[in-house]
Amino acid sequence: MQSTQPTIWQEIDEVKQAVAEVLAHAKQLGASSAEASMSRTKGLSVETRHGEVETVEFNQDGGLGISLYFGQRKGSASTADLSPQALRRTVEAAADIARYTSEDPHTGIADASWLEMSPPDLDLYHPETIGTDEAIALCAGAEQAAFATDNRITNSEGASFSSHTGLKVYGNSHGQLVGHPSSRHSFSCVVIGEDGDDMQRDYSFTVARQYSKLLDPKQIGREAALETIARLNARQVPTQKVPVIFRADIASSLFGHLVSAISGGSIYRKSSFLLDKVGQQIMAPGITVLEQPHLKQALASSPFDGEGVKTRDLTVIDSGILTTYLTTSYSARKLGMASTGHAGGIHNWLISHGDEDLLQLCRTMGKGLLVTELMGQGVNTVTGDYSRGAAGFWVENGEIQFPVSEVTIAGNLKDMFMQIAAVGNDIDRRGGVLTGSVLISQMQVAGS
Repeated sequence: MQSTQPTIWQEIDEVKQAVAEVLAHAKQLGASSAEASMSRTKGLSVETRHGEVETVEFNQDGGLGISLYFGQRKGSASTADLSPQALRRTVEAAADIARYTSEDPHTGIADASWLEMSPPDLDLYHPETIGTDEAIALCAGAEQAAFATDNRITNSEGASFSSHTGLKVYGNSHGQLVGHPSSRHSFSCVVIGEDGDDMQRDYSFTVARQYSKLLDPKQIGREAALETIARLNARQVPTQKVPVIFRADIASSLFGHLVSAISGGSIYRKSSFLLDKVGQQIMAPGITVLEQPHLKQALASSPFDGEGVKTRDLTVIDSGILTTYLTTSYSARKLGMASTGHAGGIHNWLISHGDEDLLQLCRTMGKGLLVTELMGQGVNTVTGDYSRGAAGFWVENGEIQFPVSEVTIAGNLKDMFMQIAAVGNDIDRRGGVLTGSVLISQMQVAGS
């Protein structure tokens, strides 16, 4: 395939020029400082159901967001129209808004010393030319593989394929003007299984920066079928306190609650159960959490955050001890810190793990609940209280016995974090938190 690298870098240069003109117009309007971010994406999305095409979409989108500062007053505006006239109107709209806002001593663009002026190449851009017919055939093949796996697979909610490329450019009045391209390819399949009166659904998916690293669609179809069949004829279990394993694909949600609790916004608002906990033990001593923003081709890699701040390796949890909060430039100023480069989220969290796979973790647990699905939003990051609907499998004598549904698992995140007994080596790499399955030594399971 002929390389498209020169084309994308020419496009980035064009967008950089547009951002530079936007910032120049802000200066002409009297802004003391300004920042702007422009993005463009394009790609193909296909959905099939029972081999029939449900949706074919060709996307070509873009947008600009700008913030102007008149001293300590801020105005922001955005537009999806990237014509020169629309960009100028957006700058003027932000300037008008700033006239009506109150002064805030902590507002403003990121300090110049925090910025990434020469972003490293993280190998995030791998375009692939996929024809519509090819994408449809991939989806249909996954569904066929699912139906062929077991005759209890009776229906499909469809298979979907997506291939997109894009670019992001950020600039500000410190003279920073940086950008990089990226790509993302994904594939998923959802099927329904029946056994008598019982009906269940489940799915499987794969995602990567590089198309060639996606799992085979037929494998995705088979996995979706096996996950669905395993859930059939689920039971409730009696209410009791037992160990709980969060399977790797949902264990990342536990660390997502940690992200919320240690974000600078939660801390300066005093709305976190981890307030004033830096330097203290908040997790089991065996747990270390590393952030590595510059991993090549990783899904959450980025050379700079949403404010142009340089991303860097960070030890967030060191042998169970919280070492830092996660700040943007605003929350950093509120807390008297430097920005940690977290405007827009985290960048590749690596959770320390042991040598046991999921089946070995079950043997270690002995008796308890293996959770494979969570439902509801019963998590309070102010108090740490945790209560969510769950489904999964009951484990007895270290072996999976039967599927479980319609139960609730409950505890408090402070206790749950401290009671992490083990993390498996079955690492799920399909998101921003790279973790294996997590064994928690005790939780309340409410069932029949």
